[in-house]
Amino acid sequence: MSKISSFIIGRLKGCKYALKGALLLLKTEPSIQVQAVIAIAMTALGFYIDITNVEWMLQIFAIGLVMSIEGINTTIEAIADFIHPDFHNKIGFIKDIAAGAVFIAAITAVIIGCIIYIPYLL
Repeated sequence: MSKISSFIIGRLKGCKYALKGALLLLKTEPSIQVQAVIAIAMTALGFYIDITNVEWMLQIFAIGLVMSIEGINTTIEAIADFIHPDFHNKIGFIKDIAAGAVFIAAITAVIIGCIIYIPYLL
């Protein structure tokens, strides 16, 4: 097998694992399920209002940002719980910081949504 085909097969396997992880996240995490519903609703609203290409890019970026950071937050929480299942101040601090990152991304997404949609509603 050539280096190029070996490289391509490796990337395809990586995509398979990434898709599996995304599906596991969607199937098992209530917070990402809520965010997915919001993302679908905002996408439907974007089609209904016929937002511009730039607005689509900003909206898709905001959705991806929130959902990606939520996935990272979920991972951090799972690792922290695995390492130290009982309450510990430092573990709590780490989990709070990770949740704070999701909060910042979510607020950013709300601001982007307001910038996009408020002018259409006025």
